[in-house]
Amino acid sequence: MVAGFVSTSAVYGQAMGFQSTDLHQLKAVGDIQMSPNEDVILYSITTRLGNGRPSSEIWAHDLRTGSDRPLLSGSGSGARWSKDGSRIAYFGQLGDQSGLFTVDSDGSNPTFLAEVQGTNHPLPSSGERLTWSSDGSEIAFISTTPGPESTEANGDPVVITRYLYKPTASEGLTKFNDNRRAHIFIVDVETRVVRQLTDGPYYEHSVDWSPASDEILFVSNRGPNPDQVFNYDIFAVSATDGAVRQLTQTENAEYRPRWSPDGQSIAYQGTRRGLTSSETTMEDTHLWVMDRSGSNRREIGANIDNRQGPPHWSTTGRSIYVTVQEKGAVKLYRIAIDGSGQVEVLKGPGRVESWGLGGGDDGTIAYAYTTMLDTAQLYLLADGKAQQLTDLNRDLLSARDLAPTKSLPFLSFDGLEVEAFLTYPVDMRPGSKHPLIVMLKGGPHSQRGIAFYPHAQAYAAQGWAVLTVNYRGSTGYGQAFADAIFRDQNGGEAKDVIYAVQAALRRHDWLDSERIGLEGRSYGGQLTNWLVTQTNMFAAAVPIAGISNLITQNYMAYYHDYLAVEFGAYPHQEDLMDLLWERSPLKHVANVRTPTMFIHGENDADVTIAEAEQFYIALHDVGVPTVMVRYPREGHGIRETAHYIDQIDRSVDWYRTYFGIGMHP
Repeated sequence: MVAGFVSTSAVYGQAMGFQSTDLHQLKAVGDIQMSPNEDVILYSITTRLGNGRPSSEIWAHDLRTGSDRPLLSGSGSGARWSKDGSRIAYFGQLGDQSGLFTVDSDGSNPTFLAEVQGTNHPLPSSGERLTWSSDGSEIAFISTTPGPESTEANGDPVVITRYLYKPTASEGLTKFNDNRRAHIFIVDVETRVVRQLTDGPYYEHSVDWSPASDEILFVSNRGPNPDQVFNYDIFAVSATDGAVRQLTQTENAEYRPRWSPDGQSIAYQGTRRGLTSSETTMEDTHLWVMDRSGSNRREIGANIDNRQGPPHWSTTGRSIYVTVQEKGAVKLYRIAIDGSGQVEVLKGPGRVESWGLGGGDDGTIAYAYTTMLDTAQLYLLADGKAQQLTDLNRDLLSARDLAPTKSLPFLSFDGLEVEAFLTYPVDMRPGSKHPLIVMLKGGPHSQRGIAFYPHAQAYAAQGWAVLTVNYRGSTGYGQAFADAIFRDQNGGEAKDVIYAVQAALRRHDWLDSERIGLEGRSYGGQLTNWLVTQTNMFAAAVPIAGISNLITQNYMAYYHDYLAVEFGAYPHQEDLMDLLWERSPLKHVANVRTPTMFIHGENDADVTIAEAEQFYIALHDVGVPTVMVRYPREGHGIRETAHYIDQIDRSVDWYRTYFGIGMHP
């Protein structure tokens, strides 16, 4: 892949920049599946045509003719080929039926197989929801049944007995866990008879059927207190009698297991440390392999000191493909299971989002790739050459003046090298001055890079530059860098942000130091809250779903182990409560002078809206201009398109007001 370029129009503003309402037309490729005979690629397209949440359609690209067509007449997701490529299973809706369906390989003969029910229980990093038997006669899938707490938890009064009693972060529609348990079901494709394979008070997910069709791998947390201690292990269940074998029993976490083609080995993501949070993990996941018995576990991704994604075996079983986060990019590697080394298969500054494999150890790869100037599109790597197969936003983006993004590395306060990325304003002219928006990512264990971000492009269209920072604690720069935030939240990484701003101002005299805005989502919102208590360099701020009080956050979020991982103890231990309060923005609210607009989802269970409410009232008491925007039906992250557009437009108006340039026209 070739890095993006700076066009003349991007420098001199000869066309309209990206508008918030363009979100309605923006499309992106998602999940990808290559057919067994490598002639058809299934891929999903995500759209925002309406005002609600994004929707997904399943499409097919025929490699023989180069044509694309919708596989279904309506929405669908999770499409998976049968082993012989004759049928496709997926989750969707047809008429008044909703659940698991199959269609023939050409999209004909849609058949409803089984109703599927979900759960709002947090199941982070869960993998496959359906898997075919080798002979194509049966499909295993995940559905849910009521748990033992359901009656009292849904009564009047509501009686809570669970430690983990709130819903997952992005659900946004309710305030409580539905207590439904996820189990494995099997449906006979011809008779449509469904049988439940697993049961009990636990949750099963991330399924993969063995090549011999005798067992199904799954992941579950079956410790003595799974709500309180997050610890995924890998299990195998007999597809005939439901007998369960536990394959791992470690203090660390294992994710997304996959059988080798010969059924003798299992690849999975894993960690080493004894405590892992259900919300985020400081430790990078790496590629592991074990024998089918669960013995001979070995970390074959150890030579790559960065976070590795879910494993996919090559068809020969001699190597495994994983994504790797690396300095703001997401690349694809092929790792030999005999330890002989690894190969960087897909390179470039963008992001590999998903992929499907053809045959051999270096065969055809279909993949979704996000570049600097477009959302994820479908590509094909064959015979060492990459070819773009879709251009879903051509009409829209060809009429828009898009802003380039460049890396901005710098040395922070203690000499640590940190990388930031600067998106340039669209309307740049000789001698012009431009405001700067500092846009902080969440995590903290995540990364940003040179990729298309609609929010940043909308700001660039205003003539503003956008600075993102992969502050210490971020992924993609090695484990030591991710660990550098340990027991130091709102410490060194906050200083990294200040140093990034100073570096940008020194190197680019067209940036206006008097008109700097600050915003961030989730952990970036926390840093936004913190930074306005430490400096007055920002003209306006927009914290989005940010923490203001680390103590209340620990006890009000859906998870309660996050700070234990980040600080090495629970808040009630080792006088940690004092440190948490000292590092809470709310404690230092008297220092704030920056006008601040809070944005939050009404039903956010990850960072509850109480975090915005506390700081909002405190700023009123201090006498700082402040507004609180609450979006109904939203959780942790704004998903409805109308809300997303409103968020961008309100933020633009907020900055324009305090930049002294009037309201958004």
